Parts: sequence; structure tokens; C-alpha cells
Amino acid sequence: MLLKELSEAIGVSGNEEKVRKIIEEYVKPHVDKVSVDSIGNLIAFKQGDGSYSLKVMLAAHMDEIGLMVTYINEKGYLHFRPVGGVDERILPGKRVLVGDKAIPGVIGLKPIHLLREEERSQVAPVESLVIDIGASDKSSAEKMVKVGDYATFDVAFQELGARRVKGKAFDDRAGCAVLAELVKERYPFDLYAVFTVQEEVGLRGAKVAAYAIEPDAAFSIEGTVADDLPKEKDVSPTARLGHGPAITIMDRTFVAFHPLVRLLVETAEAEGIPYQFKQPLVGGTDSGAIHLTKKGVPSATVAVPCRYIHSPASILSLDDFENTIRLMEAALKRLKPEHLRVE
Repeated sequence: MLLKELSEAIGVSGNEEKVRKIIEEYVKPHVDKVSVDSIGNLIAFKQGDGSYSLKVMLAAHMDEIGLMVTYINEKGYLHFRPVGGVDERILPGKRVLVGDKAIPGVIGLKPIHLLREEERSQVAPVESLVIDIGASDKSSAEKMVKVGDYATFDVAFQELGARRVKGKAFDDRAGCAVLAELVKERYPFDLYAVFTVQEEVGLRGAKVAAYAIEPDAAFSIEGTVADDLPKEKDVSPTARLGHGPAITIMDRTFVAFHPLVRLLVETAEAEGIPYQFKQPLVGGTDSGAIHLTKKGVPSATVAVPCRYIHSPASILSLDDFENTIRLMEAALKRLKPEHLRVE
């Protein structure tokens, strides 16, 4: 299963090589050309059937949040800093894999028995945490890892009940797996499927790719927040598991192009595909960089809802995942030049 392979691959922002290799091998038989640009984006090109002279870019980012080793102290402990939006609350006690050799380690924190009263109600700052790889001193640690090495959470992919799965980095390996399926079809226009780098640290890969491609339209395929746990107050869940792909109207980085949103909604209703709207103003995606490129690019975002996003393990619905593929494939086949005109 491609989603499993991608979830378990290591690919913190700036270190996406292993993820890129898996995707390249998977999509190569289904596209006309595969290339890697100067920043590390994987670009799969598929020529259209000649119906329209359009260039459409689909983007899904390969990178995940993680950690980077910044210092090794005399006792062999690894000090680190977050790469991307890591929630400090979830770090203590987590298992990690460090460096190219995937050295196992545990994020250490002073045990609860030794905490002062005021410390028990506080989130431990990253500066007070270390990664313990079992080294006896600095010299032995440096034989296994080095400053600048990345660390990722050590989490295995697992199938749960009700067609749900648990795994690491569904943001955005879920989107990558969706995009890898979409390139198997041929569309009425030239398609550029871009598996981007460094989204979690500033949408960097998408900015470079869109500048080079100059697409007429773009869609970002994402894994997004499913905040549908029970709450004391009746508030929006952002998105819900099992209720279909989440369509963005607006987030912190862009306002979706209304005709493309309408295309997605009309397609879902015509095809009997469940869908939902993501709560506005939450998060950001590659569309935030793409839509501002050069003269501007009409853009939209569709996402697979994921619980516990930006944590070591997330949960998604395989129904939502498969329906995202169905929706995007059907919408792309319906896409016409008139959908790109400003109303």
C-alpha cells in the first residue's frame, strides 16, 4: 500500500530524498516525463489529450514536521530544535529515529517525581528536552549522529477498525498518495503533478515550481485538521472523519478561486461523492504560494481530514482518502477554460 510506505518513510523538511524516490518509482510508468528541480521538487508531467491548451498544476508536499540536532553535550545527549510546526506538549517520552542510519532514541524529560509543583502545570520548553540515544558520552554519540541530523517520530502504520488507519506524516503523505493515483489518468489539458519540498517551513518548494511552470490553474492536495473530538461547547470541528474530502474556501494563506470551488462542489454532487467545507482561516497550504506566482494563478485546495495532525501519529478514514481521489479525478475531467475566468 503506497500510503503505508509513504507514511513510514523519513522526510523532514529539507530532507525529502527517501520520499521522493518512492514516489518517483511509483508514478514513472504512468507519466510522460519525470524531473527533479533545483530545490528538490519532483515534477511528473503528463500531456493532455489536446482538448484544451491549459497547464494545470497539482501540488502535494513530501515533507513532514520533525526535529534537528543542534548540539551534543558531554554526556552524549542530543539537544534539538523543531523543524516546522511541532507541538511542544507532545514531545516528552516520544520515540524518534535520528539521522540517515535511523538511530533509535527517546526524548527525555525530568520524571514527574522530581518536578516542582509549578512545573507540573507547565509545558516543558524544547530547550529543557534532549534525545537519548543510549550513548555514554559525547564521543560515542558522535560516532552515531552529528549536528544537523534530522529526527523523525518512530511510528508504524497500522490499520484500525471502521476502515481507518493510523500513521505518521499523513500531512501530507496522504495528499502525495492521492496525487500519485491521479496521474494514472489522462486529462483534457497538460498536467504537472508536483510533489513539493519544504512546505512546512514556508511553502518554499511550491513557490519555485509554480514560478517555473506558470500554470493556468492549480490544486493543492492536502491532509488537514479533523478536530471532531467531543467538546464542551458546540463549535466547528474544522473537518470531520468519514464525511468526505474537505474543500477550502479560505485559509490563512489564500482565498480559494470561487469558480474552482464551485466546480468541486458541483462535481461531488453530480457524482454522489460526500464532501465538506474546511473551517475558514485555519492552516495554510501550497496554494498560498502558488496563487501569487507571477501574474496570479487560480487555485483551490482539497484535503483528506486527519485527526491529531502535526503529532507523532494521525488517524484518517480510507473512505475519505478514496473519495478525495474520486472527486479530484472527476473534477479535473470536467475542468474547462471557463472555470478559470474571474466572475
